This record gives sequence, structure tokens and C-alpha cells, in this order.
Amino acid sequence: MCTESIKNPILYTDLCDAASSDFFNEIDDENTVLVTGATGMIGSQIVKSIVLYNSIHNKNIKIIALARNKKKAENVFRGFLENRKVDLFICDINEKIKIPEHVDYIIHGASATSSKYFVSNPVETILTALRGTKNILEIAREKSIKKMVYLSSLEVYGSPDEKVNYITEKDYGYLDPMQVRSSYSEGKRMAECLCAAYAKEYNVPVSVARLSQTFGAGVSYDDGRVFAEFARCVIEKRDIVLHTSGRTIRSYCYTKDAITAIICLLTRGKTGEAYNVTNMDTVISIKEMAELVSELSSDNDVKVVYDIPENVAELGYNPEMVIRLDNTKLKLLGWKPTVNLKDMYTRLIKSMQFDKK
Repeated sequence: MCTESIKNPILYTDLCDAASSDFFNEIDDENTVLVTGATGMIGSQIVKSIVLYNSIHNKNIKIIALARNKKKAENVFRGFLENRKVDLFICDINEKIKIPEHVDYIIHGASATSSKYFVSNPVETILTALRGTKNILEIAREKSIKKMVYLSSLEVYGSPDEKVNYITEKDYGYLDPMQVRSSYSEGKRMAECLCAAYAKEYNVPVSVARLSQTFGAGVSYDDGRVFAEFARCVIEKRDIVLHTSGRTIRSYCYTKDAITAIICLLTRGKTGEAYNVTNMDTVISIKEMAELVSELSSDNDVKVVYDIPENVAELGYNPEMVIRLDNTKLKLLGWKPTVNLKDMYTRLIKSMQFDKK
């Protein structure tokens, strides 16, 4: 079952759990799933979950993993490329794409992901969102696919009204289009609109998954995002240093729960509609999350300290906000999250410790 290819035991357990989801059963045998952004954390785990599903249930769902960097893709999918468990397709999604094989389903996750990149390369961030999504939607149109899911972000909500308790798919906040950090958020908004336009004008069956910040086993040890830095601090017994007051409040989602949510939308999501992917029980501020993680250190020797620079915007952080996503719409399709925030971090830390060896 490709056990030898997934050496991290925490990740392997998660992927097997995800592959056991009933949502996979609704994809017909011999159908082909195209996954873009396939070397990313979510994309790679979707691909590997499908491979494990095939192995566990003796199925033959075909997988095309679309990636830009061949060397990285071969490394990420080492052990999965033999016997064509996964077919690699190397290209730049900003260029016109021609895929000779038939495609039945598409999960489009290719995107810029680094906050610092959004600030230093805002033009590229926007154009990748628009050109890349248009090119993938054209494939969906040409192939007359059964379903496509576009992976969007909670950042489309901007800065919502703090008086709103939980943010549904109809609630939107303020975004300043003249701030280069908005390149990612505005790019995601426009890409969503492009999906809706293709659904209306060309009958492309596409749904949108608005992911809350997602993490879990499989996050690389050198990942630059806040949740990974918090975990590294526990592993390396360093104080957690906050560069803001930590008042931003968000909800989160464990990676394997996000995978099953995406497959749920691939099989049950309504065309032209968006769905929040989150665990409503994980709502917490950055400050509170730092304190929670510090308490996971074995000797309680990791403290939370503050070092706030004069110009926080240069770090690429979002403005302070309160954004609690409502997942009711997705749960009505039969999905539910399974991992709470403390367990998310416990599994993340164990996974990162294993990969550090």
C-alpha cells in the first residue's frame, strides 16, 4: 500500500484515514482526477490519498499530478510514480495547457502561498490567480468534466465586521485594493468570480472551497508560516516570538479534514457555489494559540514574548481581524471535521520531529 513511500507514520495514518472516507467511493473506477499545485501540502496529500484509496479498495482511479518543478515533483512522489500510480504533467499554469488524456475531475490548488511573496511579487500573485485559473477552467470546458473544485481562501472575506459572530459564504468585509498585500485576496476573489462566470456562461461544473488556515502532518520542517514556527519553537525549545499583538482571531482546519472536505465538494458540491472549509471548534486568537502551543513543551520552558517592529506591513501579515468561518453549508453535504486544535498541534509537532531526524 505504498507504505514504504510514506515514511512519516503520523502522515501515513492521516492519509489512510482520509482514504477511508466514503466520499472517495463516489468517484467512478477508471475515472481520471487532475490535481494542480500537486507538490503543495494539500495537493500532494490529495494525490497520495487517492493512491491509498486505490490500494485499499482495489480501485483504479487515475491521477494526473500537475506541477511546475519536475525535480521537486519527482521527490514529492518518489515511490508513487512506479507502475503509473501517479502520472506527472510538468507545466506552468500561466501558459496554455494541453493535456492529451481525458479528464473527469479537476482539483485546482496551484497558487502563490507565501505572505512575503504576495508583498514582493504582487503582480505575479494576481496573474497566477487569474491566468492560471482561466487555463484550468478551459481544460474543464474542453474535456466536459464531471466536476471541478477551486481551492480558495478565507482571505476573500477581507476584514469582516467584528460584530458578526460567524462568517457565512454570503458575508464579506473590507479589502483595500491599493495595498499590495491584497494581491492574494483580490486575486482569489477574482478567480472565484471567474469560476462562477464559467459555470454560468459555459456550464462548467465548478464549486469553490474556501479554506481556513490548514495544517497538520506533512508540513515541511522549514515551512515559513506562523503555525509551523510555533511548532518549531516547541521542538527546538525556543521562546515563541510574536511580531504583532496577536489579536487576530481565526478558525483552522486539520489537513486530513480539508482533504475529505475537498473530495466531498468534488462529488457533492453544487455548481457555482462556495463552501467554507473549517473546524468551528478551533476559533482562537494568535496570542491564545501561541500560549496553547507553548504549554505543549515537555518542560513548560517555552515562553511567549513580543517583538513588534515599527512597520509590521513589511512582513506581509494581514491586518488584524476577527474571522470565524461558519461550516454549516458544507456539513449539510455530510462532511464534518474530526481533529481539534490541540490534537492538530500535537500531531503537527510529532510529524515535524520525525521529519527533522
